[in-house]
Amino acid sequence: MQIFRNSEEMSQVPKFHIFTISKTLKRVIDKVSNSWHSLRNAIATVDVMMSHFSVFPLVLTAAMMTAAPAPAGKPDLVRADRFVELRTGERLFVREVRRAGAAPEANSAVLLIHGARVPGVASFDLPVAGGSLAADLAADGHLVYVLDVRGYGASSRPAAMNSPPDKSAPLMRTEDVVADISAAVGAIAKWSDVSRVSLVGWATGGHWAGAYASRFPQTVDRLILYNTLHGGSDQHPTLGTGSPFENPDRPGTFNVHAFGGYRLNTRPSLFTAWDDSIPVADKAQWRDPAVAAAYGDAALASDETAPTRQPPSFRSPSGAIADSFELAFDRRQWSAAALTMPVLVIRSGRDFWSRPEDAKTIVDEAPKAKRLDIPDATHFVHLDREAAGRGVFLDAVKRFLDRQEE
Repeated sequence: MQIFRNSEEMSQVPKFHIFTISKTLKRVIDKVSNSWHSLRNAIATVDVMMSHFSVFPLVLTAAMMTAAPAPAGKPDLVRADRFVELRTGERLFVREVRRAGAAPEANSAVLLIHGARVPGVASFDLPVAGGSLAADLAADGHLVYVLDVRGYGASSRPAAMNSPPDKSAPLMRTEDVVADISAAVGAIAKWSDVSRVSLVGWATGGHWAGAYASRFPQTVDRLILYNTLHGGSDQHPTLGTGSPFENPDRPGTFNVHAFGGYRLNTRPSLFTAWDDSIPVADKAQWRDPAVAAAYGDAALASDETAPTRQPPSFRSPSGAIADSFELAFDRRQWSAAALTMPVLVIRSGRDFWSRPEDAKTIVDEAPKAKRLDIPDATHFVHLDREAAGRGVFLDAVKRFLDRQEE
């Protein structure tokens, strides 16, 4: 449960999380009242200075942790929602998920980085079985952190996102996100008392994670990139030449005028490519309907302005798409050779976003990289059913983070 300092903070918390708070409020208060030590450990105020991003000193606001009931045989988990304050006046939302009372013996600190459209909690911590990669890794003993990049979810949004999208250029380009990851990693290192943090990036989140890790490898323990664009080919079936993202008047350039600073995303738009990549007519065989419903709910709840439009739609910055367009033409933005930490590259055989060449290029160039192909998995492998690739994916991620493959 989050302690809110004002109504503005309250408005930036996803609605389904508020619902969870109301259900568990009495139980949490009872626990806290019985243990001042737990409360003291749950509330932290931390000042962090990142040496390589000195313009982004950080402050952690107060947060209270809530124990989440677990199924029989699984450990109880605790969640804490935090804000990292930036000197610019902006802030980053970071959720921590860990075993109850198990922080000191945690295997490692792991940061999950979302992709181009859907923010962190909706991507990695849905409140349904099979919908939380964060919970799966926390149950395995890791301190798990879920980031919202600026412009997404409960993190600060650029002021331009309050104006029509055609009034600004694509927002939140790669270097902007590298700064956010830097700030988050610095804060996490303090919170978890580690010198290095492992990164797990999905799709564009993998591109961002790779860009950060290539610049600051000394801060990264292990790196997992899945269904991630990078380079190795100048052809892409949906992002490159002849796509809606290309400027028809200037071939090979991004159509800035058509997309502007940000995009609007409806619930149905989240499932078009996902449904197309599932090779059975009954999508419920491949993807739990409860997970799909929670994914759509959480994505819309991540933006308080979503209900003001019909149909409801949430905003996401266009910078990720502009950068992905460049990557589709093999215009690389970071060097895989600079990834000196152990790297695991995972690619789903039914992915519509990354290409086989992207995975091959990273593995060929990174000194300590391994590759895993999951032939029948989709782009959304961590949200599909276990038998549809999620089981293989999760086992590989856990083994890699647990150092079982060395």
